[in-house]
Amino acid sequence: MIRKVSSLTLLLIILGLLGAGSPRAAAAPEATIFFNAPCSDCVRYVNDQLVPLLKAAGIGRIERKDFVNDRANRAALNRMSSDWRIPIPLQGHLATFIDDRIVLEGHVPPALARELLAQRDPPYQRILVYQDLMPEMGDTVTSYRIWAFKGPVKEYPIDTPASAYLAWFTANQQSFSTDQAGTESSWGLAQFLPLVLSTGLLDGINPCAIAVLLFFIAFLFTLQRARREMLAMGSVYIAAIYLTYFGIGLGLWGAISLSGVPHLAAKVGAWLLIALGLVSAKDYFWYGRGITLSVPAIGHKAMHRWLGRATLPATAVGGFLVGLCTFPCSGGIYVAVLSLLASKSTYWTGLGYLVLYNLMFVLPLIVLLLLVGNRRTVGQLSRWEASHKRGVKLASGLIMVTLGGVILLWFV
Repeated sequence: MIRKVSSLTLLLIILGLLGAGSPRAAAAPEATIFFNAPCSDCVRYVNDQLVPLLKAAGIGRIERKDFVNDRANRAALNRMSSDWRIPIPLQGHLATFIDDRIVLEGHVPPALARELLAQRDPPYQRILVYQDLMPEMGDTVTSYRIWAFKGPVKEYPIDTPASAYLAWFTANQQSFSTDQAGTESSWGLAQFLPLVLSTGLLDGINPCAIAVLLFFIAFLFTLQRARREMLAMGSVYIAAIYLTYFGIGLGLWGAISLSGVPHLAAKVGAWLLIALGLVSAKDYFWYGRGITLSVPAIGHKAMHRWLGRATLPATAVGGFLVGLCTFPCSGGIYVAVLSLLASKSTYWTGLGYLVLYNLMFVLPLIVLLLLVGNRRTVGQLSRWEASHKRGVKLASGLIMVTLGGVILLWFV
C-alpha cells in the first residue's frame, strides 16, 4: 500500500512539473487600460476598437481603470509611467500597458497595435507607440511616434507600418549607448518644478496687484500708521490675494480634470498664454488701445473703496477683490500650468505644486512689503512703476509668448 501511494505521489509530481513547463501553464498575457471615463470618445475607442483587438490577440485578462474619477488609478498610472520611465511628452490622455512589453499611448491606430502584438521574437524588450489625437473628434491624424526605450524617438506618417521602425532599430541598436534610454526618458513630474516656480513668479510680477499694493501702503502712510500696523495690514492683504488665487486655481483644476480632456485644455491654455502675451506686448506700443490687460474699472473702484477703510476686515475684502480682478490679467499662465498638472499629476502632488505656484505668485508682494520702510521709498517705487509700466508689459508679454511655445513643444 505504501509503495502504491508513493508511486502515485511520484507520478503526480512528474505530471505537475511537466505541466508547469508546458506553454499552456505559462501566465496568460495581460493588459491594463487607463482611460478617461468622462471622455465619451475615449470610452468608444476603448470599447469598440482596443478591447476587441486585444481579445483577438489572445490577451487573457483586460483590466480597465478610470483615472479621472478614481485617484488611486491616477496614482497607479503615474507609478507605472515612472517605472517604465516614459517621458512626459510621450504620455497620452489614455494608456494601455500590455504584458510588460508594449504600451500604447493615446488613440493608437488598431493596425499598428495589431502588428506589434503579432511580433513573436521582437528585437526589443519594451516598445511604446504614441498618437494622442482623437480622430473621433475630427482631429486630423498625420503621424505617430514610436520608441523602443533606446535611441531617439522616431516619428512616421500615420500609414507607415511599425516594421519600418523595427528594421531601423535592429540595424542601429548596437550604436545606442546603454544610458541613452535613461537620457531619453528621464522626464518625470519633477521636471515641472522649474516650470511651476518660474511661471508662478512671472504671474506675480503683475502690474495690477503691485500697483494696488503701492497705493495701499502709500495710503497707510497718509494715515500715520506705525510700521507694525502697515506690515500687519499688508500681510492680511497678501494672504487674501493668495487664498483667492489659490481657490480660483483649485476650482479650475477640478473642472479641467473632470472634463476628461486635460491635454486639450493644456494646449488651449498654452495658446491663450501666447495670445495674452501678444496683447501685453501690444500695450508697449499702443497702450490703452483696443484689448488691454487691466483691472476692470468697476473692480478698481471697489478695491480702492475697501482698502481706503484701512481696517483688517476691509483689507481682507480688498485683497480678495484684487485676487479676483487681476486673474484676467494673467490667467493664461495659470490655465496652462493647471492643465498640465491635471493631466500629469496625482491629486496630492498637484496640490503641492499649486501651493508652490501661489507662493511664487505672492512672493514679489512679500518682498515689496518688506522693502517699503518710508514714504520716500514708496514714492520712488510708485514713480518707477508708473514710468516703466509699458516696459514691464512688453517684457512680461514676450516671456508669456515664449512660455506658451515651450509648453506646446515640450509639455503637451
